[in-house]
Amino acid sequence: MLDELQRRNYSQNTIKTYLHAVEEFSRYFHRSPDRLGPDHIRQYQAYLFRERKLQAGTIALCTAALRFLYVKTLRRPYLPEHIPFPKRPRQFARCTQSRRGSAAD
Repeated sequence: MLDELQRRNYSQNTIKTYLHAVEEFSRYFHRSPDRLGPDHIRQYQAYLFRERKLQAGTIALCTAALRFLYVKTLRRPYLPEHIPFPKRPRQFARCTQSRRGSAAD
């Protein structure tokens, strides 16, 4: 996986993050990730949400690392729906009231 990330010119921070995410995934199941599949990823995502209480953005990052491993490195024919990204909560822009046109002007 490291060679593939470097070959594609990923940043050092991304490489470190992806390798850590895959290592944690493997450690959770006590197996090599090449012996795991999409069902394990879904189970792991549920664990990250329910027990570790991680935010959707953090879980999306883990998911991206696992997608890279399975699709790009191991060349498994998974479709995106086999390894889904979590839905992120919507953030609404703050509306601030302009002071222009107020009675004080």
